[in-house]
Amino acid sequence: MGPGAYMSNYRIRPGDTLSGLAARFGTSVQKLARDNNIANPDLIISGRTLRIGHSGRDSFDAGGGRQGIRGGGGGRGVGGGADVGGPTGVAPTGGTEKGRRLAEAARAAAMGMGGYNSQGLCATGVSRAIRNALGIGVSGNGNQIDNNLPRDKFRQVDMSLEDALKIPGLVLTWESTSSRLGSIYGHTAVTLGDGHSSASDFIERNTTNSGRTGFKVFVPIE
Repeated sequence: MGPGAYMSNYRIRPGDTLSGLAARFGTSVQKLARDNNIANPDLIISGRTLRIGHSGRDSFDAGGGRQGIRGGGGGRGVGGGADVGGPTGVAPTGGTEKGRRLAEAARAAAMGMGGYNSQGLCATGVSRAIRNALGIGVSGNGNQIDNNLPRDKFRQVDMSLEDALKIPGLVLTWESTSSRLGSIYGHTAVTLGDGHSSASDFIERNTTNSGRTGFKVFVPIE
């Protein structure tokens, strides 16, 4: 543990996995296993307490509060009108190195495409970010990317949207949304790590599951 780092305790809940907790708290499976004398990382017991090390810079500085309103017409893979906006020019902290790179690439891709307004090209924005940050080509629309992410590069984790949005660089996918095109193509985005924003072809300040179904979370493998 370096300067500015600290330890805290977390009580394991049913459904928790060590990989999911590592992604959530910006650490690694190996470190959690080592700090807690866990011989089998695939087996953790509900009700027990984990010691978790954190960095003193464990959150995303959201920067400016610029916002906009997404039009109700929607686009490919997005829902109806919603408050959008998000961080500009601030690199994410916390999470993993690959996750931070992916979050920053996603923010840059979104600002280079729609900014704060959806262009109906969520999968294009996410694919561009993954390619620019990690050198990985991923094709497909919003509800196909989850099947096309290479499993040696990304791992699906069981995590709520609320927790996922706190970690930079997780890939979110939904099978469908409430808009006409979203009901066909779904939606995908990359978390920015500030607890509420995600980026695809635009930055969505308040990312929710409202009107969206089939939610999944994927974390880059270090």
